[in-house]
Amino acid sequence: MTIISPTSTSSFYSTAADQLAALQQEANAVSTSISSGSQFTSAAQNPAAAAQMRMLQLQDSQATVDTASANKASANLQLADSVMSQMINDINQARTLTNQAATGTVSDKERASIGTQLSQIQTDLVNLANSRDSNGNALFGGGVKGNAYTQNANGTVSYVGDPTSQTLPIGSGQSVASSLTGPEVLNITDAAGNSTNVIDALGALATALKAGGSQAQTAAQAGLTTLANGLDAATTAQTVIGSREAWIALTTQNQTAQSTARATEESQVGDTDVSKAAIRLQQLTTALQASQSVFVRLSGLSLFNVIGN
Repeated sequence: MTIISPTSTSSFYSTAADQLAALQQEANAVSTSISSGSQFTSAAQNPAAAAQMRMLQLQDSQATVDTASANKASANLQLADSVMSQMINDINQARTLTNQAATGTVSDKERASIGTQLSQIQTDLVNLANSRDSNGNALFGGGVKGNAYTQNANGTVSYVGDPTSQTLPIGSGQSVASSLTGPEVLNITDAAGNSTNVIDALGALATALKAGGSQAQTAAQAGLTTLANGLDAATTAQTVIGSREAWIALTTQNQTAQSTARATEESQVGDTDVSKAAIRLQQLTTALQASQSVFVRLSGLSLFNVIGN
C-alpha cells in the first residue's frame, strides 16, 4: 500500500509552483523580447551571441570614426580641387596676356599695362595659395596655423608650411593625404632651367614688362614657356587630388557595404524574430493556463485536504 505523507504533498505543491514560475518567467522573457526587439537583455542569456554583438558594435564604432575622418579628408580634397581650378584659370589668363606681350605689335605702354594685370594675378595666386582647410588652417601648408606662404619685401614669396600634407585615416587600415603642399602645386622650372615657383615667376615677368625696352618682349617670350610649365604642374597636382577623392569614394562605398552586412548580422544575432516569438508566447501562455488549471483542480482534491491536515 502506497502511503502519501504530508511531506510528499508539500513536495507536490513546491514542484508545481516551481514549474508554474518557470513557465511564467519564460513567458515574461519572450514578451520582453517582443516589446524590446532584442533576443536577450543580458550577456548571461546568450554569452556567445553577446560576444559576437560586442565585436560587431566595436566595428560599428570604429567605422563611425573612420567615416568622420574620411569625410574631413574628402572635404579638404574637394576644397583643394576647387582652389586649384582657380589657380589654373589664373595661370591660363596669365598665359593669354603674356602671349600678347610676346608679340612685336604691342607698345611698351601696353606691355606695362599687361605687367600690371600680371601683378594682380600674382596677388590672387598668393591668396589662393594661402587658402584655409575645413579647420581654418593652411590648406596647402600641411595644416599649419596661419599662411602657407609669406611675401617678402622684394615681392617674392617663401613657403612657411610643413614639408608634407596631413594624413587622415579613411578605414580598412588605409590613410590619405588630405591636400598637397604649396611646393607640390606651384614649384616649377623656368625657361632658363632655374627652380622657382609660379608666383615668383609671374612677379619677375610683371616687373620686366613694366620696365619696357627690348628685354620686355624677350621676357614675355620666355615667360610663355615658364607659365606652360606652371600649368603642367598645377594640372598634374589637380589630377593627384582627383585620384585621392576617387579613392576615398571607393573606400566609403566599401565601408557602406560592410556596414550593411554588419547590420544584417547584428539583426540575425540580436533582434527578435517577432513571428516566431509570438507563436512561442502563445504556446507558453496556453501551457501556463493549462498548468494553473490542473494545479487548482489537484490541490482541491479531498485527499490532499485530508493529508494536509
